[in-house]
Amino acid sequence: MSDTTAPASPRPTPPPAPRLSPAEVEATARAAHAGQTDKAGRPYAEHLRAVAEGVRRRGGDDEQIAAAWLHDAVEDDALSEDWLREAALSRRTKDIVDALTKRTGEPPEAYAARILATPGARLVKEADLAHNADPARLAVLDAATRTRLTEKYARMRALLGLDDQPGPDGQCPDGQCPAGRDDPAVSG
Repeated sequence: MSDTTAPASPRPTPPPAPRLSPAEVEATARAAHAGQTDKAGRPYAEHLRAVAEGVRRRGGDDEQIAAAWLHDAVEDDALSEDWLREAALSRRTKDIVDALTKRTGEPPEAYAARILATPGARLVKEADLAHNADPARLAVLDAATRTRLTEKYARMRALLGLDDQPGPDGQCPDGQCPAGRDDPAVSG
């Protein structure tokens, strides 16, 4: 008598878990930052909305827009690293949020290098810097803070290779954007 048992058939792969919808990501970010204000005293959710809109205007996709809503959540302790790891988000969105999360004591060069090494993160950081450097937002700050932040944002733009990119108004500084780079939707 011979053993003719058929090999076990592989189990079907379960369908991927449903991901958070764009509206759910926005609601999560708004709830996580509820009661938080920016340096100018405005509700922090206004900054998140502006960054998400900036990503959309620059041609970003849904994963980048989700990351824009969540870009400061772990850094600000609004959501935990465990939450991000377990969240119903794409791997790419999680990677972008992680890349945009500054580490304590981290040099700006290391932070910029991580952003540049993470597909999709540079565009989100570009939109974040554009909103942070908005002259209307900076104008309400004291002169010393305004100067410090302007220099900080300019340095990060340079480290990310964005110093030849359009500013928050979509215009190139002194008309100096190279050919093909004068469209705010163009990014790397």
